[in-house]
This record gives sequence, structure tokens and C-alpha cells, in this order.
Amino acid sequence: MSSLDPNPVYVTISRIPAGRVCSYGEVARLSGYPGKGRWVGQLLSRLPADSTLPWHRVVNAAGRVTCPKSLLAQERLAQEGVTFHNGKIDMNCVAWP
Repeated sequence: MSSLDPNPVYVTISRIPAGRVCSYGEVARLSGYPGKGRWVGQLLSRLPADSTLPWHRVVNAAGRVTCPKSLLAQERLAQEGVTFHNGKIDMNCVAWP
């Protein structure tokens, strides 16, 4: 694991509103770690199961859910009103910020 501080990433993710999504790369950039999108993904993959962080709102740049818990993430996003077309989210409609 990297020696980078994960707290700015967690703060950024906590600010993503319900019904919106943000890409791994954009989370990294907004957290002060441009180019560290993969690292953001690694952080999220290590979250405890009972985490209250809205990890499901972080998707890849193409609008696809790629996390290990993808079915749960899709379910949570759908409950927030995010729609999928052929397994993809229209990033032009629901991307944050």
C-alpha cells in the first residue's frame, strides 16, 4: 500500500451526493492526488464491510461499476435513482462535481 494519506480521498467520497457518481480518477484529482485513480480503487477495495462511506458512488471513467461488490453497488445506485443502460451510467447526466 502507498504511503499517501487516504483521508482526503475518504472526505471527497463522503461529499458525493446521493444519485450522483464520480470516477476514480476524478476522486483522486479532487483529493489532491492526480493520476492516482487506481490507488483510489485499491483503497475502496480494502474498506470494511460495515463502512458507511458511499463507495458505491465511485465508478470508472466510462460509467461502469468495476468494484468487487458491483452488484451491491448497482443496487444501491439504482435505489438512489441512477439508471444504467447496457451496464453503463450516462456520466454526462449524473457525474459529480
